[in-house]
Amino acid sequence: MLKIKDLTVVADNKIILNKLNLEIETGKIWAIMGPNGVGKSTICKVLLKDPNYLIKQGSIIYNGEIINDLSTDQRAKLGLFLIAQTPTAIEGVQNSEMLRMAIANRTGKAVDILSFHKEIKEVCQKLDIPNDFIHRDINAGMSGGERKKNELMHLWMLKPEFIILDEIDSGLDVDAFKIVMKSLKDYYKKYHPSILIITHNTKVFKYLKPDGISILEDGQIIKTGTEELANIIDENGFEAFKVSESVTHE
Repeated sequence: MLKIKDLTVVADNKIILNKLNLEIETGKIWAIMGPNGVGKSTICKVLLKDPNYLIKQGSIIYNGEIINDLSTDQRAKLGLFLIAQTPTAIEGVQNSEMLRMAIANRTGKAVDILSFHKEIKEVCQKLDIPNDFIHRDINAGMSGGERKKNELMHLWMLKPEFIILDEIDSGLDVDAFKIVMKSLKDYYKKYHPSILIITHNTKVFKYLKPDGISILEDGQIIKTGTEELANIIDENGFEAFKVSESVTHE
């Protein structure tokens, strides 16, 4: 579903990603791990066309189409969806207004208001959030946990096929983490999307079992393998992986 080929990305005249290669098949869960500051979140930003990150070389191929030149909204229409580490607040735009417009834009059909409100109320119940979130401004005045749940409300309503999770555990207390991860697990079971997990914390794998894990350092993948890599990280940290190692596949 997604292929990143020889991707080099620059921000502030500095190379952040250096000839990165990655493939994620339809319906698979893939994790990219590494310590802070190695370029993990840059992958999220470039996949959704952050204008501050310039592709100098390489391609992003989604379902066989090169999407380098597509705008953020065009990529979202194709089914890409990001839950950012700190979701942005957008004052003056209600969740319900945005979602109805986004659904209509993606499907090309008018949204049935009664069906829409029935479905979104069921989603709110599932996420343990009050129904007034439906008409609140997007992420405005919300805690970290509330913002993540609000983004999950968007996910359940928009039904994307490719989900990018950037440090999904960031800003969540224990209870909120369980609700968020259970919701993502339920969504995966129902719709079988592809998922890219960006994290330095292996606890997310209790809920979303990765089909593969890649270790990132200095903008390059230095090792790729199975969930066994997560056990090595838990025991020895990222120091267990060195740039001098050749990339291996287990």
